[in-house]
Amino acid sequence: MNQALAELTRRHLMAENEQDMEGTLATLHPDCRFEDLATGQTWFGRAGAATHYRQWWTTFDVEVKRGPGQRSCWTEDDACIAEATWHGKHVGRFLGLEPTGRTIVQPFVVVLTFKEGLMLSERFHYDLASLLRQIGADPIPRLGELQHRVAA
Repeated sequence: MNQALAELTRRHLMAENEQDMEGTLATLHPDCRFEDLATGQTWFGRAGAATHYRQWWTTFDVEVKRGPGQRSCWTEDDACIAEATWHGKHVGRFLGLEPTGRTIVQPFVVVLTFKEGLMLSERFHYDLASLLRQIGADPIPRLGELQHRVAA
């Protein structure tokens, strides 16, 4: 594990959880790229990253935490793959859904890459159907009928 990149990631997460835009953007490479694979959205550069963060902060008022059993690992080429969970409330319009005030606890996986000592990219993988169910829209109602299903 590259300790300098691990420290950068820690500072990034701290600034993100404090909704400190300036501090968050300071950890990003100017050519950064953010990909939300569940919604198909991609943002480029620090201006795009700011749009990404404003969307999440005003829509879900989230804090990122690593939960029990969630892991992270570093690859040989200094990429990081991590599991974590968004904790927050649905406080703004999301995908056409008005805010419900409902609590979300949404696990996700993120793949981080780095360039010149800064974060170059974040790719988010999460279950959009689970997130929508938590805020009150059930996109796949038949899931509730499955045996052995643990509701997300």
